[in-house]
Amino acid sequence: MPLARSLSATSLSGLEEWDEDFDLEDAVLFEIAWEVANKVGGIYTVIQTKARLTSEEWGENYFLVGPYVESNVRTQVELIEPTNPVMKRTIDKMNSSGCKIYFGRWLIEGSPYVVLIDVGFTAWSLDRWKSELWELCDIGVPWFDREANDAVLFGFLTAWLLGEYTAQCEDPPHVVAHFHEWLAGLGLVLCRQRQLSVATIFTTHATLLGRYLCAGNVDFYNNLAEFNVDKEAGDRQIYHRYCLERAAAHCAHVFTTVSQITAIEAEHLLKRKPDIVTPNGLNVKKFSAVHEFQNLHAQSKNRIQEFVRGHFYGHLDFNLDKCLFLFIAGRYEFSNKGADIFLEALARLNYLLRVNHSDVTVIAFFIMPARTNNFNVETLKGQAVRKQLWDTAQTVKERFGKKLYESLLVGQLPDISKMLDKEDFTIMKRAIFATQRQCQPPICTHNMLEDSSDPILNCVRRIGLFNSSADRVKIIFHPEFLSSTSPLLPMDYEEFVRGCHLGVFPSYYEPWGYTPAECTVMGIPSISTNLSGFGCFMEEHIADPSAYGIYILDRRFRGVDESCNQLTSFLFQFCKQSRRQRIIQRNRTERLSDLLDWRYLGRYYTAARHMALAKAFPDTYLYEPQEPTSTTGFRYPRPASVPPSPALSRHSSPHHSEAEDNDEDERYDEDLEAEKDRVNIRQRYTTPFKNKSPAIYGGNSNGDSVTNEKN
Repeated sequence: MPLARSLSATSLSGLEEWDEDFDLEDAVLFEIAWEVANKVGGIYTVIQTKARLTSEEWGENYFLVGPYVESNVRTQVELIEPTNPVMKRTIDKMNSSGCKIYFGRWLIEGSPYVVLIDVGFTAWSLDRWKSELWELCDIGVPWFDREANDAVLFGFLTAWLLGEYTAQCEDPPHVVAHFHEWLAGLGLVLCRQRQLSVATIFTTHATLLGRYLCAGNVDFYNNLAEFNVDKEAGDRQIYHRYCLERAAAHCAHVFTTVSQITAIEAEHLLKRKPDIVTPNGLNVKKFSAVHEFQNLHAQSKNRIQEFVRGHFYGHLDFNLDKCLFLFIAGRYEFSNKGADIFLEALARLNYLLRVNHSDVTVIAFFIMPARTNNFNVETLKGQAVRKQLWDTAQTVKERFGKKLYESLLVGQLPDISKMLDKEDFTIMKRAIFATQRQCQPPICTHNMLEDSSDPILNCVRRIGLFNSSADRVKIIFHPEFLSSTSPLLPMDYEEFVRGCHLGVFPSYYEPWGYTPAECTVMGIPSISTNLSGFGCFMEEHIADPSAYGIYILDRRFRGVDESCNQLTSFLFQFCKQSRRQRIIQRNRTERLSDLLDWRYLGRYYTAARHMALAKAFPDTYLYEPQEPTSTTGFRYPRPASVPPSPALSRHSSPHHSEAEDNDEDERYDEDLEAEKDRVNIRQRYTTPFKNKSPAIYGGNSNGDSVTNEKN
């Protein structure tokens, strides 16, 4: 199956920005999701980070619709009276009819308006609405599925809201309603069934059936065309959910997914090819540290090193300056997130480093929340011992400094043999005695509730990586999300990522992948796969992703063992890089952050809305798709200078030496290389869009490239 983008565009520059004069005054955008001001998963991040850009585009005509959750509203929402008279009449009418609707501003960047619906307040209508759903769509929802019951209530209430809003408008409005995921999808189905004057968009961030199938350890991607979707959904007791999702996908004017790989999945499982792929972005400004990200890396790395000193006390027989920090983070889905293949690759990497007598030590962090009851006593003791050693060193240093000061005061050079007395040596001997340890440094930082059945710990037992002195690869399993208030590793996630050298995310099922994207905007290289949306996106936009610190693991066309060998090769080549090469690679990685900025990726959402308006209101809006040529768009070229790793050396590359860190003769100019990247970005083309006025809005008439916007 080819990985072709569904929209008639192959890259960021394939979509133009509508002219600023485009008339949006009588157009209203509703964005509906269960995760509006209600953090459950990744969709919350998508909506939250995109809100600022969408608010700038739509202004007062942008409304987010979500469930009312009192605990979230207290901290995230400022409840106010609607300023829009139509919205005020709509909410008043619904509240007087037995609903409970709240209006306010979400306290995030952009401060968008939110309409929050209390689904529990109208639970008395659940049976009636279920009956109506059965009569209209032949979809039956079982009483015991609480999540599906919430979807029914939320769907009917959002359809009621949209219908009431259009009815309250004096002039026929141009309403766009964008629904995210199956939990909000029923509202879309009802809008179409009731023939409301609403342009509808449905985005699936991951198909329901896809998640369940991958969790069952099936050969998912090689059998996409063979699955009996009705039977598979029925066997997993999610047929009613699957029907809601599939109905929303088919009823929508525009159907979108977040990545090419998910588009293929949706085409086979939901039986509709997406009209456009809408990749997920980030507010890069949040992570940007202008010309300082290398310094931030060094600072954060020092904090991680302090933790490592305590964790491995008594066995700190490796050089921390030649220690690389790798990490994997996310939901604890052992196979889907690729923790299984990562552990196997670490075992093979350990063998390679040992037989090659490498002086590099790799410490791999697993940041995946699991069921625990407290911190591991041995781990806490390690941090206490480290702090005690530091205090001892400070005490001896002060005593030494005082004697040195007194010696210099009388005009004498100090007698080094007398600077440390017997008491000083006793203090230091006690400190050294306290660092003696009879056991190996722990693998897990917490006490696991299900230690004997935990997949990561069982795999560690199988491969035999127990943090012994002979091992060049050490493992630390931190089964909690990171927090700056933790007594163990007091760092938040962003700071921890900045301090690491490489993020490893060899996922088997990853519709997009925010973790490698966050690494990229912070200038940290990462390993992703061609089964993740992020990996496919980077392969499409970068001629040689590995040169920019984006390693793409092939898990689609290779077996598990071959993929594991490829991952081991990536890790081993990364370990062979010099410090200078890693610095150069981080510079390149950070330059890709513009690709992931909502300022660029938001265009896909803009195009989806325009497409929906044209389909719903053909007399007012006109959309003319245009097939791109083979040269459409841009791809970052391969850097022409220093290679990212020894394995990718070219004759034009500078030589490598043992003293490479201090080599001043390397022909490398960071500013010149960055300028080459900018120059090589091709100019974008225009796709015709028309609105009520005769003008066709396309790209800039002078053909400015994407680069000019960056500058």
